[in-house]
Amino acid sequence: MSLHDRLTEDLKLAMKARDQLRMDVIRMIKAAVMNRELEVKKDLDDVEMSRVMTTMIKQRRESVEQFEKGNRAELAAKERQEITILESYLPPALSLDQLSVVVNLVIQETGARSLKEMGAVMKAVMVRVAGQSADGKQISDLVRAKLQ
Repeated sequence: MSLHDRLTEDLKLAMKARDQLRMDVIRMIKAAVMNRELEVKKDLDDVEMSRVMTTMIKQRRESVEQFEKGNRAELAAKERQEITILESYLPPALSLDQLSVVVNLVIQETGARSLKEMGAVMKAVMVRVAGQSADGKQISDLVRAKLQ
């Protein structure tokens, strides 16, 4: 079952269960995907839909941070619930150990020795982990640590 079909089915189930938060999040996902499809003028596959949802998660994490700074715990909690729902549609995230292995392989292949070559290493790592859930900041921190 494609991710698009799964979203449609889950929306129906959420409507029947009167789960307002899940309905809202699924509708936000579908709207973001539709907007992206209009931008690129083609239907998105599951990998591209995952990228859209990863961006949505990143936005919500930033919102949580801002709400916590503004002492708005109830809004931060709502954003965290949305993140949990969004993450349920993504493949499991790569662990730090798995990312470390990929980074080590890419550094060996590219022959990178210093931070000046970090951009090339990052680009190669991101190509390797495409389609899998991985945090870019985590990857960047790993690459920086290994090249120092």
